[in-house]
Amino acid sequence: MKDYAIRRGSLEMTAAMLVSGTVGWFVLMSGQSVRDVVFWRCVFGAGTLLVICFAMGFLRPGSITAKGLAWAVVSGAAIVANWVLLFAAYSGASIGVATAVYNTQPFMLVGLGALFLGERITFDKIAWLSLAFAGMLAITQEQGAPQYGQGSYLVGIGLSLGAAFCYAVAALLVKRLTGTSPHLIALIQVCTGIVLIAPFANVAAWPSLPSTAWMCLAAMGVIHTGLVYVLLYSAIQRLPTAVTGALSFIYPIVAILVDWFAFDHVLGWLQWVGVAAILFAAGAMRQGWRPQTGLRALRRRMAQSGRA
Repeated sequence: MKDYAIRRGSLEMTAAMLVSGTVGWFVLMSGQSVRDVVFWRCVFGAGTLLVICFAMGFLRPGSITAKGLAWAVVSGAAIVANWVLLFAAYSGASIGVATAVYNTQPFMLVGLGALFLGERITFDKIAWLSLAFAGMLAITQEQGAPQYGQGSYLVGIGLSLGAAFCYAVAALLVKRLTGTSPHLIALIQVCTGIVLIAPFANVAAWPSLPSTAWMCLAAMGVIHTGLVYVLLYSAIQRLPTAVTGALSFIYPIVAILVDWFAFDHVLGWLQWVGVAAILFAAGAMRQGWRPQTGLRALRRRMAQSGRA
């Protein structure tokens, strides 16, 4: 039974990460401004999550306290800011690079945890943070905006870091909501997004949007928000933390491949080195490796690749 749960959880987590990695394609193919993309993602996501929460009985009175609701709303503001910054980063740094830099958020969460929760930062975490920082520097040394780019490469990197920070803030706030259904938290977050973004949405353009734009916007809400949340939380309940952390790196890898095949944006060799350093450092920290253990694991992987 345990093996079945792990297999099912692994499939759910893999599916969630594969879908998440394609979100950049939908953002660009919608042809809409970042604020409109986020607004409609929240609208369609809210509709989907509302149905899910109702079906699962999460809308009963007492499902969340007034204090919990307040924290969920604040975390929703952080999540919405995270989406706005990440989607804006695509046109400057590219989908692949922006997603890789975005994966520095585990380190930001560690720093926030030390500041506000009194969690201790160990030497091992500092070492992995240093490796990730070196990887980010490597990425920024080889500047090259994508063909679909409309902004500065370094600004795109900065926006990606801002998105990672906002996600870390949201994750820290959600820690205060232990015992509350994550699906209900997600519903509150996207409803918060609707309220925050609505004043800035381009209402006049809605009637004239082409069907392809509506399909992309609906997909981001129904699939990338509603479906992914269901798969992700179901997987987290079934999988050990180490497996969840390892499978989460499917997301940036898929994003890089989508950027490559869909938009012909190929990373330079120094950018590949930087991406590998960030992903390896984040994975090692999530797995709880010590730097010596991580280096031995990397050597084994390289040796196995050489024999293959």
